[in-house]
This record gives sequence, C-alpha cells and structure tokens, in this order.
Amino acid sequence: MPPSLLAGFALGLSLIMAIGAQNAFVLRQGLRRQHVFWICLTCAGSDALLITAGVLGFGSVALAVPWFEQAMRWGGAAFLVWYGARALRAAWRGGETLDAAGEGAGAALLPVLATVAALTWLNPHVYLDTVVLLGSISAQYPQPLVFAAGAAIASFTFFFTLGYGASLLAPVFARPRAWQVLDAIVGLTMWAIALKLLMM
Repeated sequence: MPPSLLAGFALGLSLIMAIGAQNAFVLRQGLRRQHVFWICLTCAGSDALLITAGVLGFGSVALAVPWFEQAMRWGGAAFLVWYGARALRAAWRGGETLDAAGEGAGAALLPVLATVAALTWLNPHVYLDTVVLLGSISAQYPQPLVFAAGAAIASFTFFFTLGYGASLLAPVFARPRAWQVLDAIVGLTMWAIALKLLMM
C-alpha cells in the first residue's frame, strides 16, 4: 500500500474520530435505523469533496475571502444552538424507545439529509480540517491525490462503521432512560461546540 495512502488514511481518521455534532447525529440515526446509508454517504461524500478541494488548492482561496470563516462560524453556532435545544427538550420529555420493528420509520429522508448537510457544511472546523489542514499536508507527499484518497477512505470507513455499528447498542436503547441520556449528551455537545465557535 502506498505510503501516501496510509498517511492520508491515518490523519483523516484521527481528525474525524472526535465526538462532534455530525458524529453524534450519525450515531443517533444509526441507533434509530433511519436512513443510515444516505446519512453516512452524505457525511463521507462531503468529506471527500472537501478533501479533494483542499488538495487541489482551494484552501488558499477560502482563506483569501475574509468573511467566509466568520459567516460559517456564526451560522454554524446558530444552527448548533437550535439543534442542541431540540435534543435537550427531547431528553427532558423522555419517553422514546428503540422499536426494532419500526426500522426505517420516522422522519422523512429529505429533512434528515438537510439536517446532516447543515451539521457538515455549516461547521467551520470541517473546512479547517479538510480543506486547509489536509490540503496543506498533502503537498508534503509525492502523490497528493493518493493522500487525499486515503483520507476519503478513512471518512467512508468511519461513518459507515459508526452508522451501522450503532445497532450493536440497540439492546441498551430499548430503555427510555438511555435515550434521555443520549439526547442530553447530544444537546450539551452541540451547545459546547457552539460556544467554542462563538469564542474563537
């Protein structure tokens, strides 16, 4: 396996493994078994597009537009505050359980994809990690596009493992209390990330 591919895979995986708004959403939808394939494909495909853009030199263009980072930061923070409030309200109300017989039921596909797209594209950190950081590091390798391919493969591996692997936790989430705890963690995570964005 080419060293550039391995390096891209290792760095890409290390950047996306930390718990964040996007990962928390994928985990939750994986537990509910709702639109898992399309959610994972949207997350990993978005990463692949941004990584490729970074390798092709668009990171310098993004840095050259002074209002871009600030607009993404404020927009992302506002969305995370709203989404976090929804999760915390669900935790407060409780009553949700995991119904294996209802697999795939629930929210329609387009609103779910709109949410995951917002969690992905309104997060300024995703641009820093993929476009700027991975784009600049790829230049250090003799095959930058192979490096980008490794990072993209890491993204696909991670999101599909997270989305479909979440079902292993199904017995735990057959209890309403487990959903309340998860919703509380998701809500607080969203608010913590929003606060971090506003304090940058």
